[in-house]
Amino acid sequence: MKIIKIFLTAILFSMLVVSCEVEDGSDLNGPSIASISSDLSRGELQEAVGGILADMRTRIGTQVDAQSVAGREYWRFQSSDPRWTADLLTGTLDNNTFYTTAPYSSRYATVKEVNLVLEGLTNSTESFSDEEKAGIRGFVNTIKAHELLMVLNLQFQNGIRIDVADGDNLGPFVDYTSALEAIFNLLQSAGTDLSNAGDEFAFGLPSGFDGIEGASGIPDDPENEIVSPADFLRFTNSLAARVAAYRGDYTTVNTLLNNSSFMNLTGDLTNGVYMTFSLSGTDIANPLFFAKNSTGANARIAHPTFITEAEANDNRVGKVVFREAENSAGVVVPNPLTQDNLTGAYDVFIYDSNIAPVAIIRNEELILLYAEANHITNPVEAVNAINIIRNAAGVGPYTGGTSPTELVTEILKQRRYSLFAEGGHRWIDLRRFNRLDELPLDRSGDATFEQFPTPANENR
Repeated sequence: MKIIKIFLTAILFSMLVVSCEVEDGSDLNGPSIASISSDLSRGELQEAVGGILADMRTRIGTQVDAQSVAGREYWRFQSSDPRWTADLLTGTLDNNTFYTTAPYSSRYATVKEVNLVLEGLTNSTESFSDEEKAGIRGFVNTIKAHELLMVLNLQFQNGIRIDVADGDNLGPFVDYTSALEAIFNLLQSAGTDLSNAGDEFAFGLPSGFDGIEGASGIPDDPENEIVSPADFLRFTNSLAARVAAYRGDYTTVNTLLNNSSFMNLTGDLTNGVYMTFSLSGTDIANPLFFAKNSTGANARIAHPTFITEAEANDNRVGKVVFREAENSAGVVVPNPLTQDNLTGAYDVFIYDSNIAPVAIIRNEELILLYAEANHITNPVEAVNAINIIRNAAGVGPYTGGTSPTELVTEILKQRRYSLFAEGGHRWIDLRRFNRLDELPLDRSGDATFEQFPTPANENR
């Protein structure tokens, strides 16, 4: 049986028990699949949006961990499951285990929910205006594109299915290049809809989207703090810029970032879109949070090179915390953690609580994409962008060479420290520049790999 056909059961559960904070943080009881797809009502729309945003977070911890371990950002210690320090560090991957199947199925489950909303919108007898319909399509297709990109980041040259609307007649696998093109086109289509969506959505959005309201420096109505379609369009175009960079289309990256994203060269680097979490009702905690000095039962230990290869005074090193504890004499001493012949002295600690939000995309990444987009044709502007990030990090202006190769090296270094432990970016970045051989191998028998296997029960 094709793995995507199995998702309907999970989708039904997620839509019945929606766990996404919407405005006031209240929990919502969702509608049925049949009800949504046959005739989407206004009330069901809000609940379905909440379910989609909630399920974007399903297994996000597994995917970020898997990609971050692959990119040697950190080690994932879990004494009950040695595959984190065996399979993922040796490159001997299983096509029928959690790190392969769980993120894959979770992302496609969210895509299926989007498709149900789109089907229901087509069949709806609700009095949605044309602008409201455009806003709904623009929103859900942006989320769909994001989820497909997440799958593609795992699968790379294996390719992915783009057309999964009919679970009994799934579309073919398309190769990496074609998949990137399809995802980009989907974002462009979403952008067109959002441009025609009027001033307000027909649904509310959670606080994780607040950072894009006015984030690009474009003035917003100070009396209206609701995220509008125009605000959300900046997010859509920012994602499109990421995809264009993955395609090597730097002209398009520049156009999107300069004209229609939420990039702000003088703005807060943390502004962006986030997944939110809470401990209320049926909501979930941030799965990427572990307390300081966690034991080998469950820990994220920064790769030692994150410390040793950092420039002096780089404040981004503060994303990890030195492990120390009191000994029997009451003296505070180092408390390194060892597992499977790997020893680390620093905990990953970019999330300071179990309800801290997780970034989907931030202004800091956009500025570094802008540097990348200019590194060949306008190296002076690329350096200007690099220096925004370097100065914010406390390491001072860039003084190296300005050839394309030298600038790529510098941009990848800044992306390594700026986006550390946020989404497995380092593995993706080194792969797209054919530099995976630069990753450290910590033990005899360790190796790198460029993609996760297609799940065993996904018939091709």
